[in-house]
Amino acid sequence: MPKKQIISAKLRQPNGHFSQATVIEAQGRLVFLSGMTSRRADGTIAGIGNIEEQTRQVCENLKAAVEESGGTLDDICRVDVYVRNMEHFDAIHKVRREYFTGIAPASTMVEICKMTSPDYLIEINAIAVIA
Repeated sequence: MPKKQIISAKLRQPNGHFSQATVIEAQGRLVFLSGMTSRRADGTIAGIGNIEEQTRQVCENLKAAVEESGGTLDDICRVDVYVRNMEHFDAIHKVRREYFTGIAPASTMVEICKMTSPDYLIEINAIAVIA
C-alpha cells in the first residue's frame, strides 16, 4: 500500500518537509498515535531548551509507537505538530527530513502557548496506515 504524494500546480509548494496531501488505498489498519513529546522511556525529558534534540526524541517516540503497531515511519500519512515557538520551523523540518525519508506526511503546524510541561518545546501526533 504505497503512499502517493499529491502535488498541485494550483498550490504553493511547501517550504517545509511535508506533502500538500497524501493518498493511500483504504486497506489495512489505521493507527492513531497520540501526541508524543520529548519524554524518554525512563521519564526524563530530552533536550531541554534544544528544539533539534527534542524533535529527534519526538520522532524516536513516534517511531517506537508505529513499529510496535507493526509499521514504520513510512506508514505515517499525517502529522499534527504543536510548537511553543514557530521560529523553530526550519530546525524542526531539518530533523523531520532525517526521519521521514520517503514521501513526507501531510502536516499541520501550530504555535501554542502551553503544554503539559513547561520544558516541552514540541509535540506531534500522527496517523498511520499499516498493511
